[in-house]
Amino acid sequence: MTLGFKMEEYFDEVEELTDDIEPVAGGPELYEHFRVVVDKGQTPVRIDKYLFERIVNASRNRIQKAADAGFVIANGKPVKSNYKIKPLDVLAVMMDRPRYENDIIPEDIPLDIVYEDHDLMVINKPAGLVVHPGCGNYHGTLVNAIAWHLRDNPLYDPNDPQVGLVHRIDKDTSGLLVVAKTPDAKTHLGLQFFHKTTKRQYNALVWGIMEQDHGTIEGNIARNPKDRMQMAVFSDSEIGKHAITHYQVLERIGYVTWVECVLETGRTHQIRVHMKHLGHPLFNDERYGGNEILKGTHFSKYKQFVNNCFAICPRQALHAKTLGFVHPRTGKEMFFTSELPEDMAQLLDKWRMYISHRDE
Repeated sequence: MTLGFKMEEYFDEVEELTDDIEPVAGGPELYEHFRVVVDKGQTPVRIDKYLFERIVNASRNRIQKAADAGFVIANGKPVKSNYKIKPLDVLAVMMDRPRYENDIIPEDIPLDIVYEDHDLMVINKPAGLVVHPGCGNYHGTLVNAIAWHLRDNPLYDPNDPQVGLVHRIDKDTSGLLVVAKTPDAKTHLGLQFFHKTTKRQYNALVWGIMEQDHGTIEGNIARNPKDRMQMAVFSDSEIGKHAITHYQVLERIGYVTWVECVLETGRTHQIRVHMKHLGHPLFNDERYGGNEILKGTHFSKYKQFVNNCFAICPRQALHAKTLGFVHPRTGKEMFFTSELPEDMAQLLDKWRMYISHRDE
């Protein structure tokens, strides 16, 4: 196994291609994404192992999930992962959406570049910008914008997994990301993320008044079996991936708390799901219930105030404020800080003003 493939372990979102697949019993039309006829001399082997060795950029885990959803077909019928293939079997992988060309097309989308040199770029991503093409978002992403910016760089191929994004943040999270422009840079930066030596601080507004001034949330994170669009915390050490978030209270503002979060690991939705697990969902985080009035009064004026706050910051109130790492070529420690975006700054001011007037 190559180093580049091991680095996928820190890149949780790579698995999202099939994480959201649900079984489709007699449901929508299926589209063929892969087909192969087994050789005459093939010895019996599990179908998930056989396909893993033949489908580019697919993990065995993702193939197993596709099989569980009824999308792996042998001779016209769905089969499970442990199906033993036979010579001349006709195998196919079907999906409930058409195939699409996954080549990254350069698109002229503005970028807020905080730093750039021969090896890397640091970008301040706005909320609302999808990081990487995926189901429903094949164009207009940060990756398309990077491809445009580096279109005249002969050493940068946006379709080469050995360069490009080293980590990701959610569509509706704003803040800093690092992009590798060379394979060596991605290897070195990727190892820093894998070994948890990078420095990442986030600011978040959460519902409720946090009692402790600081603390650590530790708990494995995996897909919520009751809602595949959510992640959840599991006490069973056999389920999910280990995750640690440290937090520090910066300000208590009436019915919400302004916090700083430091990531020790980088799991999908980590801060969002850890804060919900602690009983303090992020303000206006629709996926985790933060878009409801969770704390406060029942007065109509308060309800109107909160709804106005939702309108000012129409996304989860989370910002990737700082990013630190060692430069892959020079060995110099680099540290970047981004200003709080306008929507979150206005949101904070509005809460402060509301509470100050209430206390008068």
